[in-house]
Amino acid sequence: MKNFDIGQIDEMIHARMRLGIMAYLADAEIADFNALKTLLRATQGNLSVHLRKLEAAGYVAIDKGFSGRKPLTRVRMTPTGRKAFAAYIEALVKLIA
Repeated sequence: MKNFDIGQIDEMIHARMRLGIMAYLADAEIADFNALKTLLRATQGNLSVHLRKLEAAGYVAIDKGFSGRKPLTRVRMTPTGRKAFAAYIEALVKLIA
């Protein structure tokens, strides 16, 4: 197994919740916080922590605003995040091929 290199797995993405966020955003482009919370069956605090980690890594951008008088938080994957996610998927494929 010459392609077997577990070191190529991006640990920032590999955590279950962060992987779910990235996988969803890879297709959805943008998601609001409450939709992610429901989809991933996460608590508000847990989702916030994982989003902050992805934001600190430069993988997602978080925009805060309002819809009427209600706060609205939207998340989107950055170009850096897209590259990292593609590399993550490629590394997984190499491990299982």
